[in-house]
Amino acid sequence: MRWHRFRPTRRAVLAGMGLVVAVGAVAPLAYSAARKGMWAWRIRSTASPAAFVKIGTDDTVTVMNKHIEFGQGTSTGMATLVAEELDADWSQMRAAEAPTDDELYASLAFGVQATGGSSAMSVAYEQMRLVGAAARAMLVAAAAEEWGVSASEITVSNGIVRHVPSGRESRFGALADRAAEQDPPLWPRLKDPKNFVLIGRDLPKLDTREKSNGTATFTADLSTDDMLVAVVEHPDHFGATVASFDDTAARAVPGVVDVRPLPQGVAVYARDTFSALKGRAALKVEWDLSKAETRSSAEIEADFVRRLDGTGLEATSRGDPDKALGADGVRRLEAQILFPFLAHAPMETLDAVFLPNAGDGIDIYSGAQFPSMDQRTATELLGLGPDNVRLHTVIAGGSFGRRAQPNAAYITEATEAFKAIGASRPMKHMWTREDDIRGGYYRPMYLHRLRGAVDATGRIVAWDQAVVGQSIAGTSELDESSVEGASNLPYAIDNLRVVAHNVVLPVPVLWWRSVGHSHTGFAVETFVDELLELGGRDAVEGRLELLSGEPRLAAVLARAAEMAGWGGPLPEGRQRGVAAVKSFGTCVAQVAEVSRGEDGAPRVHKVWCAVDCGVAVNPNVIRQQMEGGLGYGLGAILYGEITLGEGGRVMQSNFHDYRVLRINEMPEVEVAIMPSSASPSGVGEPGVPPIGPAVANAWRRLTGQPVRRLPMVPGSVA
Repeated sequence: MRWHRFRPTRRAVLAGMGLVVAVGAVAPLAYSAARKGMWAWRIRSTASPAAFVKIGTDDTVTVMNKHIEFGQGTSTGMATLVAEELDADWSQMRAAEAPTDDELYASLAFGVQATGGSSAMSVAYEQMRLVGAAARAMLVAAAAEEWGVSASEITVSNGIVRHVPSGRESRFGALADRAAEQDPPLWPRLKDPKNFVLIGRDLPKLDTREKSNGTATFTADLSTDDMLVAVVEHPDHFGATVASFDDTAARAVPGVVDVRPLPQGVAVYARDTFSALKGRAALKVEWDLSKAETRSSAEIEADFVRRLDGTGLEATSRGDPDKALGADGVRRLEAQILFPFLAHAPMETLDAVFLPNAGDGIDIYSGAQFPSMDQRTATELLGLGPDNVRLHTVIAGGSFGRRAQPNAAYITEATEAFKAIGASRPMKHMWTREDDIRGGYYRPMYLHRLRGAVDATGRIVAWDQAVVGQSIAGTSELDESSVEGASNLPYAIDNLRVVAHNVVLPVPVLWWRSVGHSHTGFAVETFVDELLELGGRDAVEGRLELLSGEPRLAAVLARAAEMAGWGGPLPEGRQRGVAAVKSFGTCVAQVAEVSRGEDGAPRVHKVWCAVDCGVAVNPNVIRQQMEGGLGYGLGAILYGEITLGEGGRVMQSNFHDYRVLRINEMPEVEVAIMPSSASPSGVGEPGVPPIGPAVANAWRRLTGQPVRRLPMVPGSVA
């Protein structure tokens, strides 16, 4: 998609701050007419600290990151884009989380300030480069004015502004104040990519040192005098409400200050975390289950199976799959694959700190993925004016989709707890690991039924796929996130049908890392593998023949196969499987080498991964995200499972029974990044989908058994 350029705007000089630069933005061409001005940023008062980049008199360059940093590298990526066009030295660069402000920091993907869909780098690529280019031009203009020379004779490199003919030079900081007085260029000139110095380099992440030595500050680290800790007792069943409660024993716990009912449960307030948790454990609550989910996972699965024979919502239809499936001489295959509920399980659970300021409203600190939505929700619940509730985004210890709540459910509970205690005392609201695992907002349970056929030549001639599961959007219409990756099947198959069956359950669901591709990628790539085998085709060559319309996906598949030596000899007792998935605009192919471990479970030894994400802004971050994504996905397909037991109660509670991948189970990973001049696309999620089917395909070759339900090692405990 082509984008309009951005008009840079000069910000005022802040005392001792130097140059502060922001830009005005416009919407993509496809939206500009219908939604004119939606993403146009307003430049506000000269005292506002909000901006995109600040060049201090101490030579530091601080980039305001409007996309929350929770380990995926956005702060480093945004700083790289600015530094490239600014011609800064990497040692000068800093990053800070941007304030909450839709008009200034809205994502071009969503129209509000938010992070998600692996979109940060793709939508900010030109925007942040323009910020850097504008700041550079203003520094050059300042130097030209101070030295009495032509701006055309001035060069900038590694954070030094030079006038070679006179031998004069200056660092950014010495020019920052004068630069702030310059008129910014209307259309800053961007570099030709062939002249990039920082983009494309393995730059170290800006936050690595602080996160390694413990000085990085997360919401959980925040504390202040007289602060209460609030925890909430939630029901064991989704949809249940409080019927009555007895807080006598809870109030008797030393350190407990108060107990209050909330719409979400019962809140216990204490002077410290230990007392709050001990007080909560002492509560006696009776729950009303009249509107609760009381079925087990097995009962829900049985209902899903029944729905397969109903009329679904058509996602894709071409040709005549029924005729092709019933044709004489074809060989048919059918598969039914179950995907369980999955928790996100980020290392830092949900938390927020509320700090009342006398006469000046409320400050909220939280790892907010949708900060503007959270701020509006808190403002409405507290009954205050929009300028009286300030939400400060804090770096977070992971999310994988957990913090991306369009209904602001978490901040609603936290604000209700703060309001119930009077909204006059500092409070930290927190969820424990058990709250997180049992708290819902899972990747939905899905059931896929696939039917396919190959003709006498081994060509795939029919594909019929039905998907049953909850709509994350909560719609009764087609939810594209349920079928993405299947409805836009990359393989050239003439007769194709994909339908979805929406199910309504009281279990709250949410986007999970790679969203629909987390299950469609598995279903599609294991089924196409089996069909190719049925037709006598090689798993790689057969896919390549079907990918004539997807050259970038074909290229990563060929590269991954080449890296792995596909078709060559294998160590005894091992097999390899392959998968290729395009998600969030990024193409990823992976080959996994698998054996049967001593416990009989799959053991993944090595994964070869090829990725095409357009321009590789920071290859170091891209490799990390591929490694982390496939590790996350591998743990899920091997062990990940949330089950509702008899009566509908969640069976898992912590990492002892919600198993994740251990460090000694992480395979060796080799990543190849394809050279590309295309605009950058996401890398936070696309590493996840291919690993599951690659492992499952290897396991089928090794054991002769296709994988028809996940996880592959059910009921695993630590």
